[in-house]
Amino acid sequence: MTAYAFKVLDVVAEPYALAPQLTARLRITGPAGRTIHAIALRCQIRVAPLRRRYDENEQAGLRGLFGEPARWGDTLKPFQWMQTNTTVPGFDGETEVDLPLPCTYDLDVIGTRYLHALGAGDMPLDFLFSGTVFLRGEAGFEVEPVPWACEAAYGLPVSVWHDMMASYFPNSGWLRVSADVLGDLTAYRTRHDLVSWDETLQRLLRGER
Repeated sequence: MTAYAFKVLDVVAEPYALAPQLTARLRITGPAGRTIHAIALRCQIRVAPLRRRYDENEQAGLRGLFGEPARWGDTLKPFQWMQTNTTVPGFDGETEVDLPLPCTYDLDVIGTRYLHALGAGDMPLDFLFSGTVFLRGEAGFEVEPVPWACEAAYGLPVSVWHDMMASYFPNSGWLRVSADVLGDLTAYRTRHDLVSWDETLQRLLRGER
């Protein structure tokens, strides 16, 4: 098996994408003396929550995911954030390529809930690479898998995610409810002549029937 190395150089928000998207800039080093025709690259991105500290506000926001902080020794486990892929053009020796990281503001997604609870610092990530490498060989070309040992750690500044979501959804967030609950909320809003969902929810939170 030939040697490959992957490094995450940076992760930035795409300012003009149709939906929220981060982009990871990768540096890929291939085997010496071999020409790479292309790589069909796959990547699983996992969050490693044990690699950072949490203040009191963050601990409160994460109780719904991990329980009380006293239990975090058992519950604070790595979890998958997303899977993504890209095609790496041909190169000799070393190249850099962008890896798209599509994001969602759906608070039913564990990665979104985790990020939403963080106030500052970095989100510790592990990039786990796989895929297929097409190389020039004696018979024209050869095919081999990206070694499963190929991975890279990266600390994503939480502010990058928060700033990106604020640019797509200024001063707002998204909650998903069932069709029945939405029907009940709509009926309540209509019955009380309320002009917005904010006003509807605020009135319900005050206990006004």
